Amino acid sequence: MATPLSAHPDWIEHRRPGDRELLGWMQPEGDGFVVIDLLGRRRSGVLDWLDAEDALEEIGIGYLADIYELKLESGEWLRVRLAEVSPARIIAKRDDFGDINADQVYYPLPFPMPATLRPR
Repeated sequence: MATPLSAHPDWIEHRRPGDRELLGWMQPEGDGFVVIDLLGRRRSGVLDWLDAEDALEEIGIGYLADIYELKLESGEWLRVRLAEVSPARIIAKRDDFGDINADQVYYPLPFPMPATLRPR
């Protein structure tokens, strides 16, 4: 089941200066903030505001274009790419290696990223 961002009302959006692209969120914790990426993963310990902003800007969004693996019900790991990422859901797509004639196979996943999805 997807976890809508409204389930995390304390998360504070951080957008890249200039083009305003969403980079992730800062979650208040104690006297600081924890960096949360667009897949809903904690990417830092507790940081002050400026360090949390810097961390999100350094992480960027390039990891969304990486190759991932999805664990299927059979236990097999399948090579996938991310086709959609939002606080409502993540959609992984079987990696077709750019073959325009390949069947498009999509796997809807919950947000944040489940343990069945991992970077390759």
